[in-house]
Amino acid sequence: MKLKVLFAFMLLAFMDMSAQAPEKMSYQAIIRSSDNSLVIDAPVNLKIIVRQGSVNGSGVYEESHSATTNANGLVSLEIGAGSQISGDFSEIPWDNGPFFIETQVDPKGGSNYSIIGVSQLLSVPYAMYAKYAENVSGAATGGGGYSSAAVVSLQASRNIAAGDIGNTLECTKTATVTLTSGFSDMKVGETVNLEAHNGASLTVKAASGVSLNYKEGGTANFKSESGNVRFGLLRKSGDNAYIISGQ
Repeated sequence: MKLKVLFAFMLLAFMDMSAQAPEKMSYQAIIRSSDNSLVIDAPVNLKIIVRQGSVNGSGVYEESHSATTNANGLVSLEIGAGSQISGDFSEIPWDNGPFFIETQVDPKGGSNYSIIGVSQLLSVPYAMYAKYAENVSGAATGGGGYSSAAVVSLQASRNIAAGDIGNTLECTKTATVTLTSGFSDMKVGETVNLEAHNGASLTVKAASGVSLNYKEGGTANFKSESGNVRFGLLRKSGDNAYIISGQ
């Protein structure tokens, strides 16, 4: 069965608020099948990979989970509390981001995983950063600290802009964003987070001479339903080339 994550988000809520900084964070995902139907009350195995730098960056931590979707197709787990495969969650260098959460799943409860989504971790939990900082030797330096991504409102069609880079486009009215040729403000490897809200449809369109997902003039569409949000990630892969995920 081909699966995809429709909606995955970091709650950034911690289950253990003791004197020590917690070393786990809550994560939820709604899983749908290829025909867009919810995967309901089904046991699934998931693999979580924390990647550094880009969606294809080095995997600094990897773990597996066994979970069961609920009546809404939702699975809930805690990153940092699964069966460790590689890396050490407590030693992730949160000050050296960005970081991305890659979700893989085997719907039959085995280890035949398929990638179903990659989402950028837009804000590193303070407690996580503080815990990491405690373990770093040497004096701290001022300035240059982590800053969270801005939310850029999108309510009308327009070209991609410098202010979108590294931030989140929040589409609340149906609109199209055009990827123009020669957009040098955005460097290869940089990303834009995409959100379509509450029934709005967000279309990303490549202009002439620009490729999207390896197709010149390609398009991608994120159609949200009322009361829901669709997520995506746009990454620049070449001078006039982009890839997009989350459809």
